[in-house]
Amino acid sequence: MSSLTKGGDDMSNIIGPSFIALQVPDLEKAKEFYTNILGLEVDPAGPPHAVVFKTLPIQIALREPTINLNDANHLGWGSVIWLSVTNIDELRTTLVENSVKIISDIQPGPFGRYMVVTDLNGYVLTFHQPK
Repeated sequence: MSSLTKGGDDMSNIIGPSFIALQVPDLEKAKEFYTNILGLEVDPAGPPHAVVFKTLPIQIALREPTINLNDANHLGWGSVIWLSVTNIDELRTTLVENSVKIISDIQPGPFGRYMVVTDLNGYVLTFHQPK
């Protein structure tokens, strides 16, 4: 656990990520991509302005924008979301069959095999099969 201090006084304890939400221009199109192509399951308890997925240990959601996304040159620029998978080879086959852009094909990494793709809105996703 990280502890931020100022002059010796404990200010806050950062535990780690607790929720990830991506703002998307078309919620229904994004939902179709994440459910039909990536295979994520929707959590019906999500709010009406978002689609929340049953992912562990941290839930991921797509949401209606709170900003004008047209003002952004590239959604999520500089951010990469890592998602664990059980079979990266099967996922790659599905992604290729659905013409998903692969930025970096499957390769070994320090934590296991991984690949990098972009979703339909340009968000960079790293899929990782742990060792």
